[in-house]
Amino acid sequence: MLGEILTVFSPSEPIHTIFAKSVSPGLDPPLTVDLVLLKITFGLLFKVNLLTVLGIFLGMYLYKNI
Repeated sequence: MLGEILTVFSPSEPIHTIFAKSVSPGLDPPLTVDLVLLKITFGLLFKVNLLTVLGIFLGMYLYKNI
């Protein structure tokens, strides 16, 4: 979330390009199984950027030390 905010409000181009790049692993478009009586849709998508990874490591570090 912080990465998205920084990309919107960043005035300089290098900061914008560093934080705007993200990887989106998952199902896009979602997988749809159409049965006669039931229609099931499966979908999961993660958007990961640099600040997300740094936040995960910071959270793990703080969790171990508290």
